[in-house]
Amino acid sequence: MANHSATKKDARQAAKRTARNKYYGKTTRNAIRDLKALKGKEMGDKFPDVASMIDKLAKRNVIHKNKAANLKSKLARKANAAAAAK
Repeated sequence: MANHSATKKDARQAAKRTARNKYYGKTTRNAIRDLKALKGKEMGDKFPDVASMIDKLAKRNVIHKNKAANLKSKLARKANAAAAAK
């Protein structure tokens, strides 16, 4: 553990940020899982909300921007296919 007060504060802040990032990441992963379980028009309706969550993760540097793009691309293909199969 650190000895300087500023370093202790930095460790506390890092722990808070880590917990917050884990929460956002887990919430988004759950939303992606729930979106994949939907069928037809419901999937297309929920897709923009999930895509927004993914964009926010990338903006906060929780996930890499390319990973966000890949996730959104895959989900968009699934949503479009589900809507077309209806």
